[in-house]
Amino acid sequence: MSGAQQPVTAPPAGQISVEMVERVRPGDLDDLCDAADLAIRDGGGFGWVAPPAREAMERYWKGVMVVPERALFIGRLDGVIAGSVQLVRPTRNNEAQSFACTLTTSFVAPWARGHGLARALTLAVEQEARARGFRILNLDVRATQVAAIALYRAMGYTEWGNHPHYARVDGQDVPGLFFYKDLTAVGQAPETPGPNPTGPTETGRQEDRPLNPQGVQGEP
Repeated sequence: MSGAQQPVTAPPAGQISVEMVERVRPGDLDDLCDAADLAIRDGGGFGWVAPPAREAMERYWKGVMVVPERALFIGRLDGVIAGSVQLVRPTRNNEAQSFACTLTTSFVAPWARGHGLARALTLAVEQEARARGFRILNLDVRATQVAAIALYRAMGYTEWGNHPHYARVDGQDVPGLFFYKDLTAVGQAPETPGPNPTGPTETGRQEDRPLNPQGVQGEP
């Protein structure tokens, strides 16, 4: 089958879904940029402290999808893109750390919070990391991201360090926290994905496929 994304049937109100994609349709790109813009304005923080121009934002997302070591996941609420996360794999020359990958650039638009989408995005990354044979999943986050930190702790991530000058926002240094999760640890068995709410079929490719892990209430 071709790599084109499958049509998405409108899910019931409040339904979330997650998919890993290699490309984004023009309408979806607008939604992704809108969601990122709102998250940045709300302090969601994944590098930017203020939203860039729309053209720059579009170039960023298009660039992400052509980097071999990056996998892009998008999260939808009621069929509309409302969040995203990336899985970053080590480069081939980094043999010493070939067992570990990184979760980065995770956000959910303010209007879509409280439906379990952040948790679903995190589960999707964990699922893909295990499928690719990685043992360790790393992440870091601003200390101001209280809800995200609570989520990662609840999902079994271990906090191993902090950086007092992790980021600089509005002229002030912001601390950062560092976490990891052992994907092979006893008691860390993969959580069972929930039912597929949209019903798209497998495309036959590793990317561009629905993942739809089950979400819960109370995520950031």
